[in-house]
Amino acid sequence: MARLRAYGLEYHDIVGGDHAESGFPGAGPARYKITWPTFLEHLDRIGEVVPVPPSLVAPVAGDDGASSWSLTFDDGGTSAVEVGEELVRREWRAYFFVTTSLIGTAGFLDADGIRALDAMGHAIGSHSVTHPSRMAALPLEDLLYEWQASVDALSELVGREIRTGSVPGGWYGTHVATAAVRAGIETLFTSEPVRTARRVDGCLLVGRYAIREMTSARDAAAAAAGDPSVWLRQYAGWSLRKPAKAIGGRHYDRVRGTLLAARSRRVPR
Repeated sequence: MARLRAYGLEYHDIVGGDHAESGFPGAGPARYKITWPTFLEHLDRIGEVVPVPPSLVAPVAGDDGASSWSLTFDDGGTSAVEVGEELVRREWRAYFFVTTSLIGTAGFLDADGIRALDAMGHAIGSHSVTHPSRMAALPLEDLLYEWQASVDALSELVGREIRTGSVPGGWYGTHVATAAVRAGIETLFTSEPVRTARRVDGCLLVGRYAIREMTSARDAAAAAAGDPSVWLRQYAGWSLRKPAKAIGGRHYDRVRGTLLAARSRRVPR
């Protein structure tokens, strides 16, 4: 049976001079934020290289052998509305995944911003309630809360059922998808850099290529086009870090945070 090629580009916040203006503050989140000139360069290059616009995965989820790529934006930072407007100008649509406990707080979308994105034709999805740093370490009861409460809040806000989500923090396990299914999520984006989608309990799992601060427009376009070389390069790094994260636990998170903070002090923005 043919495999389903469905994958996403994982963006976070698009910022001006101040990296703290949208989304989570700190050196760790800053690694995944890019400036507006860089973002526009990415979109231009992708448009030149990829013949089809980004899609919303759900319409092709049942078609083995189909192929689609998607743009996704995690966290729900305030830059999302302007991003959404830029994409609409290009006749593109994307997924915007919202952390519901942060709606209306500093640096994050308010209810009107989320409704505006929905009205533009973008897909609103769950990014959990609290954005736990180690989602897969949570017990099932907590996972059910993170998915169900966020789905319920967003569904009420936009006036339609929310059926998509993305896993915060890059920590995925099969039980994370199982809990998502129980909350009604049908398509779940992970941070695993793979191009072949798979199903768990009927939920479509879609991998993503993470866009970082230093990702070039060339690499972003190659990832959107499904070029295996850039995907394999990121997968290799992801695979090397995965055991260290699992073994090191929160100690790994603390050490990583300290190193990133030291790096950010050395590198002016």
